[in-house]
Amino acid sequence: MARTRVRITSLLALSAALFLTAACGNDPSPQDTKSEAGPQPQARKPVVVVTTTWEGAFAKAAGAEDVKVIVPQSVHHAPDYDPKPSDLAAVAKADFVLYAPFEPYAAKIKEAAGSKAKLVKVNLDNDPDKVKAEVDKLGALFGTADAATRWKTGFDTEYAKLNKEVQAGWPGGRSPSVVTQVFTAWSAKLAGATPVGTYGPEAVTPAQLAELAAKKPELVLDNAHMSTGTVLPDSGAEQVKIVNYPGEDLDLLTVYRNAAAELKKAMGAS
Repeated sequence: MARTRVRITSLLALSAALFLTAACGNDPSPQDTKSEAGPQPQARKPVVVVTTTWEGAFAKAAGAEDVKVIVPQSVHHAPDYDPKPSDLAAVAKADFVLYAPFEPYAAKIKEAAGSKAKLVKVNLDNDPDKVKAEVDKLGALFGTADAATRWKTGFDTEYAKLNKEVQAGWPGGRSPSVVTQVFTAWSAKLAGATPVGTYGPEAVTPAQLAELAAKKPELVLDNAHMSTGTVLPDSGAEQVKIVNYPGEDLDLLTVYRNAAAELKKAMGAS
């Protein structure tokens, strides 16, 4: 917490410089005023700033086209990131700032940047039903409901295809027994499997280890961004690395395709 307060203090200091820049650069000239008063060909598209590519993928799925990601993909734990002056400048111009409940500093960044943007909490869970609910919510906020609906239609088609492909790889034609990290349970659902146990986000204790090992899982679905190492050593279970965050292209479907590929590979080896 102390480290976060130090960062936010620095951000508040940076905001003063940003305000001076904005004051000098944003006064409309007579020509600008005339242009703004004229008819607009279409509604302005929302400017969306997101903390990570995960929120960014949700925003893109909902129809947002102008999306700025603050935390680089290489930073696995967003709260450890030190925002730059350019990040504050982006937030200051945003219509919406998207963040997750485990990123409480987002409100402080918005305050430091002096932004009037709407701060939107996003439920980052790749469970398909939760994803579609968030996309609906964001589409309504952005005024892009039609685009959100189109994305959901494509998502349903792709998800059904991947689910069928993964189930076709079940060892012996039956659903595998899996243990999953709490934030990767969606990948068990993609595999058509019901977890026999969950763990995390903290490291597995000796008591949990014994309990999970007794379930005799065939697969352990581990969270690549919060891995605590080999979860069930010497159990014979195949540990599968599941990535929750999309890439810089903000394509959420790629996350499901990659997970399906990892699951099929693991089941083929089991």
